[in-house]
Amino acid sequence: MVQLIKQLWRRYQSVLAYLIFGGLTTLVNLVVFWLFNFIWPYWLANTIAWFLSVLFAYITNKLWVFDSKTPTTKAVFHEMVSFFGFRLLSFFVDQGIMIVGISVLHGNDLIVKIIDQVIIVVMNWFFSKLFIFKNRAS
Repeated sequence: MVQLIKQLWRRYQSVLAYLIFGGLTTLVNLVVFWLFNFIWPYWLANTIAWFLSVLFAYITNKLWVFDSKTPTTKAVFHEMVSFFGFRLLSFFVDQGIMIVGISVLHGNDLIVKIIDQVIIVVMNWFFSKLFIFKNRAS
């Protein structure tokens, strides 16, 4: 049984690690959104939550999910620009879902945010796996 678990971990390590750290990133996003949504409009709370969660995600994805090794400062910069660039793309989808869900459909802010995050996590995994941290074989 232990051997089977080790085999499954090796085979699906990046996906499982992404689920763990993606879950934590989502938690950061939801908590920050929830806290700032009491103070500012939902779109501003969402922007702040996005920024802080993307910063958290970059560090955890680089170190523990995709085990990215960047040998030069230029390579780190390129990777970071790619990461934030693709996350900026998902931010526009994120804001669009929030605007439609809250302002147009009059949904509950937090419920719309949770639904939104499921879509964004899947998008971001594909961006990270296929474009940003592609130098890791898994």
